[in-house]
Formats: sequence, structure tokens, C-alpha cells
Amino acid sequence: MGRRPAAWCCALLLVLTLTARWPAATARFVVEKNSLRVTSPAALRGVYECAIGNFGMPQYGGTMHGVVVYPKANRKACKPFEDFDLSFKPKPGGLPVFLLVDRGDCYFTTKGWNAQNSGAAAVLVADDRVEPLITMDTPESSGTEHIENITIPSALISKRSGDDLRKALENGDMVNVLLDWRESLPHPDERVEYEFWTNSNDECGAKCDMQMNFVRSFRAIAQVLEKRGYTQFTPHYITWYCPEAFVLSKQCKSQCINHGRYCAPDPEQDFSTGYDGKDVVLQNLIQICVFKVANESRKPWMWWDYVHDFAVRCPMKEKKYNRECANGVIKSLGLELEKINKCVGDPDADKENPVLKAEQDAQIGRGSRGDVTILPTLVVNNRQYRGKLEKSSVLKAVCSGFEETTEPDVCLREDIETNECLENNGGCWLHKAGNVTACKDTFRGRVCECPIVNGVKFAGDGYTNCEASGVGRCQINNGGCWKETKNGKTVSACSNEESQGCKCPPGFRGDGVTSCKGKVSTASSVGWGFLWVIFFGLALAGAGAYAVYKYRLRSYMDSEIRAIMAQYMPLESQETTNQQRPVDHADI
Repeated sequence: MGRRPAAWCCALLLVLTLTARWPAATARFVVEKNSLRVTSPAALRGVYECAIGNFGMPQYGGTMHGVVVYPKANRKACKPFEDFDLSFKPKPGGLPVFLLVDRGDCYFTTKGWNAQNSGAAAVLVADDRVEPLITMDTPESSGTEHIENITIPSALISKRSGDDLRKALENGDMVNVLLDWRESLPHPDERVEYEFWTNSNDECGAKCDMQMNFVRSFRAIAQVLEKRGYTQFTPHYITWYCPEAFVLSKQCKSQCINHGRYCAPDPEQDFSTGYDGKDVVLQNLIQICVFKVANESRKPWMWWDYVHDFAVRCPMKEKKYNRECANGVIKSLGLELEKINKCVGDPDADKENPVLKAEQDAQIGRGSRGDVTILPTLVVNNRQYRGKLEKSSVLKAVCSGFEETTEPDVCLREDIETNECLENNGGCWLHKAGNVTACKDTFRGRVCECPIVNGVKFAGDGYTNCEASGVGRCQINNGGCWKETKNGKTVSACSNEESQGCKCPPGFRGDGVTSCKGKVSTASSVGWGFLWVIFFGLALAGAGAYAVYKYRLRSYMDSEIRAIMAQYMPLESQETTNQQRPVDHADI
């Protein structure tokens, strides 16, 4: 127990047929990993691989810092630690405890449950043999109801890593480590593609209940993400085939459709009572076709409504798990029944069903993704999700698939955001008015990124400076530039024609931010004064010139008049001269 991944009965049947149907080279199981960084002691510093468990809640997209503790007793964690009077709850101000336990003697989930109840924040299971890392899975036996309540993350580390950590602790060293899931799932762009491998069977016990609870709780979130174009979701269903030698057997006839090509286990594991495996396969096929038809009408999110409503209205225990009930759900949702029936085809035909054939092909791992052999399985950006199938945990995984800072608002829900912006604004830039900030909370932690406000992008380092830039920037606090209103007229140093910066308008000078001093009024007063001086000067010069001109003209005219008058009458000077001269009788 606890030595190999335990698989569900459907997965076991699938594995038994993989060798016959798929080439051995292509069938593979990929162990999803995160990293464990030892920060002290110095001799052990470095990064080590560890395998993410298929239970608990891995912190996808984030990190956890803690101190490693190896218990003095109950080192395999197969019994409650309270029986040994041991508690690993950290003291106030202390680091969270990562409990190191040995592999063996009990289920992995039992170790995780006991570690959680002891106050540990995470459980590290050290392998007891030298081998490649494996995925710690959940058991199928009864009496393991606690699995659903495990919320701490778990990781399997190699035997060598376990030995090194134990030795350091025995030497009295304080061992500090950082569990890091930031690169466990790729996050290449602003859209996440994810798949949910599920089953329509509702009588398979705890796992079927878990799937239905997940659909019920995650439906609204999934639909919002899909409607807004943040995600591309695709549901899938595992089937297996009946070996040709047994196609005519009672078992194959009751579990398969299309002449043994597509099969599912009997829901009650009793071929003589209740529903058969073929009923499950047919409903799986209907659910796939519901998605395909809804997707063609650009409403892929309708799949969540159908699966939820079918589970509520058509349960096996009420003997309503049939095609008639399914048709009623389809009609109530306004889906096109005729198209869905055409997609389903004839389940009794001795030929391939193209829809189910595509599903079987999709089970084969490609690229970084391994074969899908366990139900339920969630695949995010082509990597298999590990951990509890629970709303907040899955949402963290989906959100970690977005490129950092591009996460939609749903990724900032109260149950997963860090709220680091509440204290001192996260150390980021804050507008002096206090209504615009560069601090943004994400499930990964806060980031300092200049915001976009009313369509206007702020630019800067996000820590000490952010300025509105681009078209429309003057609408936000006048772009951080100087502005003055005088006599009903507003003058501003901000211009939408400039992408950023402040520039005093024509006729003003200054830094454009704190002040712009007008040189127009001063220049105008000096200029007009100077012009008035020139004007008056010219006027006086003109008047003087005119006076001179008039004087000279008058003098000239007087001289001319005198000359003319002299010809017709003697002037006073002439008379005086004539009286003084003697008379000459010869002249008479």
C-alpha cells in the first residue's frame, strides 16, 4: 500500500487494453512535478525535483516557504500524531512546518491527512528506494472519506533528497525550503486551454460524487471565463474496447456499443441488475455531442448546464438515467435535438463512431502531456493537473495558465487573492489623489504595474512613477501637467498630440509640470509701448517736417509775389532811392 499509484477500475481496464491497441512506445504516464528549493543549510542549497500528489491542494502559480521537521516518532505518519503528543503548528511569527515523513505501510493520503491534522502546512514524503519519481495517487478502498478534506499540498521527493534532509536535521541544522509551483503549468499567453476528462456515471462512489460536486461549483466560473474569451474548454470521455475474441460475450454486449468498440465498466459491478456499461457509454456520447452542437452555435458553455441538469433530473438511483430523460433536458435548454441525434449516430451499428474514435485517439499523450488513464483528469495548457478536484484549487491552476498580469478578474476572487495591496499600497506607486494605483493583487502575489484608467494607459516603472500616456491622457488629471484658468479661458501644458510629457503652450515657458509663466502679456506690453514711442516720434517728425515745409513754401511764395509786384509798382525802397538821384533834363 502506498507504493504504486492506485487507479480507478475504469482506468485499470483501460491500461489492460493499452498494449493491444496502442504501440508500446507511445503509451506513457507523465509525472507532473514542481520544485523544492533548499535555502539553508548552505551545504544543501539548490533546486530539487519533486512529484505533485494527486490529492491535497497544490499552490499552482505560487510558492510556499517553510521549515522542514522530521518527527521523533510515527515517522511514516500512518497514525494520528496526537497519539504521540506531537504537534507541528508553528508558533506566532514562526515559519510554516513542512513535515518530512517516510514512505510505506499506509496510503499516501493517510500520511497527508495525519500531517494536516498535526498542524503541518505541507507534507514531504521521502521515497524508500532509488527510482524515478512517481505520482502519489488516491486509493479506491472504503474508509478514506478524509481524502476530500485534505487541503495541504503534498510532494514525493527522491530517496537521496530525503536522506540529505534527514542528515542535516540530525546534525542540528535548520532546514528552510521553498516549494515552487510557478512553472508547474505553462502560461504562454492571454488564453488558457483546458480539458476535463470525466464520466457520466453517477454510481461509482466518492469519485463520481467529487466530479458532480465540481461541475456544480465550477460551472458559473467556467461559463464566465468561456463567454469572455479567456479560456477554451473541451470535455472528454474515456472509453475502452472489448477484445475481438469476447465481442459476443454477455459482458461485452452489456458494457459496449458499436459491436464492442466502445465500452465502460458496469456502474454497479453487477451485470444482472441496474444499468449497464453501454448505458454509460451512450450518455457519454450524448454529452460530447451536446458540446459539439453547442460549440458550433458559439455557445460551448451550454455543456456545463446540460451535464449539471442531467445529473439532477436523470439520476440512476431514480431509474431516470435514459435517453428519454436526456432529450427532455436538451429541449429545455433550447439545444438542437436533431443535430445532437445525428452526431450520436447508431450505437448498434457494426462500424466506427467518428466522435468516440476521436476521443480514444485523444487519450494518447502528445508533447508534454502523458496518456490519460485516470478519471477524473484535468489538463491545463497540455499539462495534467494534480491535486484535489475542487473549485478554488482548480481555479488557481487555470489562473496560473495565464501569462502573468493578464489574469481575468475572476482570478482575483477573495478566496485566492493575496490582498497585498491593502497594506502600504504594496509598495507600489499611488496617485496623489489616492484613486489610481499601480498595485495589482493576483493569486501569485502583488505586482506593481502602471494601470489603464478609462482606456488611458499609464507608463512608468510602477514603483515610483506612473504617467498617463497616449491619446486621451489629458483627461486623467490633465496628464499630470500644469493648467491654469483665467478670465474664463483655460491654458494647459498637456496635449493629446504628444504621447507623453508636458510642454508649455506657445507664449509660455516653464517645466510644464508645476508652472508655465506667460511671456505673452509682458512681451505685448513692452512691444506696444515701443510701438507707441515710434508712432509718436514719427508723428512729431511728420509734424515738424510739415511745419518746415509750410514755412519754406510760404517764404518761396512770398519772394515770388514780391518779384511780380515789383514789376508794376515801385517798392518803398525803390522810391527812396529815386528821390535822392539829380534830375537829368535830357531824360524828360
